[in-house]
Amino acid sequence: MLAIMPIIPEFLYDIRHPDAPLASFPKTPPPTLSPCEKESTTPYNGIDITTQGYDNASWYAEREERHKELVEETVEVGLMFASKAFVQLLANPIVGPLTHKIGYSIPMFAGFVIMFISTLIFAFGRTYSVLFLARALQGIGSSCSSVSGMGMLADRYTDDKERGNAMGIALGGLALGVLIGPPFGGIMYEFVGKSAPFLVLSALALGDGLLQLIMLQPSVVIEESDPPSLKALVTDPYIIIAAGAITFANMGIAMLEPSLPIWMMDNMGASRWEQGVTFLPASISYLIGTNLFGPLGHRIGRWLAALLGLVIIGLCLLCIPMATSINHLILPNAGLGFAIGMVDSCMMPELGYLVDIRHSAVYGSVYAIGDVAFCLGFAIGPALSGTLVNTIGFEWMLVGISILCFAYAPLLTFLRAPPTKEEKKVSNGMDNGGLTLGEATHPVATSAKAGVEAGAPNGVELKDSREKDSLGGENCSLIVGERSSVRYVTYQNEDDDE
Repeated sequence: MLAIMPIIPEFLYDIRHPDAPLASFPKTPPPTLSPCEKESTTPYNGIDITTQGYDNASWYAEREERHKELVEETVEVGLMFASKAFVQLLANPIVGPLTHKIGYSIPMFAGFVIMFISTLIFAFGRTYSVLFLARALQGIGSSCSSVSGMGMLADRYTDDKERGNAMGIALGGLALGVLIGPPFGGIMYEFVGKSAPFLVLSALALGDGLLQLIMLQPSVVIEESDPPSLKALVTDPYIIIAAGAITFANMGIAMLEPSLPIWMMDNMGASRWEQGVTFLPASISYLIGTNLFGPLGHRIGRWLAALLGLVIIGLCLLCIPMATSINHLILPNAGLGFAIGMVDSCMMPELGYLVDIRHSAVYGSVYAIGDVAFCLGFAIGPALSGTLVNTIGFEWMLVGISILCFAYAPLLTFLRAPPTKEEKKVSNGMDNGGLTLGEATHPVATSAKAGVEAGAPNGVELKDSREKDSLGGENCSLIVGERSSVRYVTYQNEDDDE
């Protein structure tokens, strides 16, 4: 999908200017001038006024006109890139609950079919509307593939550490596509033609579909346990914090996708292959970051790794506008990719962990939310980048998203020790002035209630022996006071102090 990044901006410009494509414009003004076109210096009130020759003047005028057209094109390119994320955003709430009813394999195979068709449309499309349609179709295919893939991994790897490792490897596969896509598209477009990279990708997609038929053997699989409702997941503040981190982490690179190649063409005179390889450091470091922080995030705390990742993203985005050549973009892009890998590889397994401890272990809907968060970044970023570049400029746009990353990072401290669903029930009972006792209630509470209902006198205090609570890791005492009301009194775990 990312092979289109270095292709689309120049291709759209060449569609509008078939007689004067972008590659035909010289990067520097003419080195020599004819005698009648040489610069002349004329004194005026003691001040020398230099007049540029005709060739130089026309070159600068054409350069200024090209600059205006490229800036305006940023809006169209941004909308095209964002269409995929917007469609994916709409499809995720449908695909997530669908996986609960038919399993993960069929939606994943459907995603392959849609991606194959959209890639062929890109290969032969010659107008903006056709290319826009192909990009929007990619959103449906990506929704089916990503939601099903992450849900399948979370379902197969129930141990939290193993799940983190597996998702780190899966995100590493995503990073490999990000790594190869832009330079592959740029080089093939430069030396072969526009259709060539998409035809190669179509062949690879066909091979992936055959592997799915052989290995996964798509079939209907019905979940036995009741899935959590989408409303319950969306209203869970801890899931929203984790999903928000994914959004803000990816919004910066999403803003750079349509705007950075055009900014490089405008300020550096970058060629096609240079526009493609500019994202290469970010892709390589993303591959390293996802594989490193899959297991490492579980060890040091996923909340801390994601917090540091957002801070690094903000710093790298501030450094990008300072670049004056493609070499200056290597370090900030590498840091940006590494930090995004930190956030993604930590927050994706964190979503599965939060569902395990706070809801029921069915993962389709929560990874639909995670993919929605991912898509929000890639929908808002490209859609706004063109408008922001036109209004406040490329530099201030990156300053703004950096400030948002810095402001959001402290919220991740709430994920340090999220309460479980049993603790939620206890806290809800205390908020209501008493404890509602049910199947999930502490056994001592059940026996205490039975003693009260059997006729224990008012004022009698019943306590357990301050044994360790198997649910919350704390010692619990039950006190039955006046009016036979039951309440919890918690004590800090003495083992933790030791």
